[in-house]
Amino acid sequence: MRILVTGGAGFIGSNFARYWHDAHPSDVIVVLDALTYAGNRGNLASLEEGGALTFVHGDIGDQPLVEETLKVHAIDTIVNFAAESHNSLAVLDPARFFRTNVLGTQALCDAARRIGIGRLHHISTCEVYGDLPLDSDDSFTEDSPYRPRTPYNASKAGSDHVVRSYGETFGLPVTITNCCNNYGPYQFPEKVIPLFTSRALSAQPLPLYESTQNRREWVHVEDHCRAVEAVLQHGRVGETYHVGSGREASITEIADAVLAATGQPASLKQIVPDRPGHDRRYLLDSTKIRDELGWRPLVPFEEGLEATVNWYAANRSWWEPLIGRSPVVETSWEGDPAGARRSADG
Repeated sequence: MRILVTGGAGFIGSNFARYWHDAHPSDVIVVLDALTYAGNRGNLASLEEGGALTFVHGDIGDQPLVEETLKVHAIDTIVNFAAESHNSLAVLDPARFFRTNVLGTQALCDAARRIGIGRLHHISTCEVYGDLPLDSDDSFTEDSPYRPRTPYNASKAGSDHVVRSYGETFGLPVTITNCCNNYGPYQFPEKVIPLFTSRALSAQPLPLYESTQNRREWVHVEDHCRAVEAVLQHGRVGETYHVGSGREASITEIADAVLAATGQPASLKQIVPDRPGHDRRYLLDSTKIRDELGWRPLVPFEEGLEATVNWYAANRSWWEPLIGRSPVVETSWEGDPAGARRSADG
């Protein structure tokens, strides 16, 4: 396989590139990434230094560049991880999310159609479905209606519709996975688990949104990579598959686990105002990928979370230079969402 990994310098994309190389060492891997604030080419250093991949600096919205990359490297498969993904930033700057996630995906699909790609696999999220009540036993299936509640959710919903439309209208061979929240190594420290971990390691307060019992479903990033592999190898063209572990955790549970793993006191927990449009709960029904493709998550949440905390503790040189790069201040929502944007000088 000759595979293009878009957004491959980000958290999930770089983990996927490493996973794919380890599992398929004879395959050609090309990474395309715009290197926005959350992109980090250093995530790919071990692969680049060993000649295991080729890196192309660029945006999926640059269709001529994408087409040239597909032709030059004779790409037959695209896995699209490229996206703006931080909900809080989407409240402050929604336009950038629609540009990348909707228009960028459209340009990528059009390039894939023009060149004649064998498969385009699109990475989506559980958040396109909206949220669930905390006291509900419901979960989202692949047939659940889309009801996005935030600009990020809506932009990802739009990208899914773009991909499906290219499959239906132009016969582009596409598949989609909607995944629950990922965690693991190399996640940018604006996201909750690395945010809590980096702050706990520095004995700084952990900001918990005031809706502390809101829950998310969590899967280790390596299990997500294995799911994408299963879909690429055995999934049916035109189908959507849910990737979920069934393991939910509240923000309080995560904070307590991180504090315990780092030996820090519960007094570091600090309640901050909810961001606008804060979803209550997500849970995916992943029966389809389990029954059809035989995928199962292998990393138990408690073990995976402890290993992740230990990775951040051992890799300060990776995350410490990234502190302060996020354009969002999570503690500044109350009264004025615009106040959550970082000043130009940080």
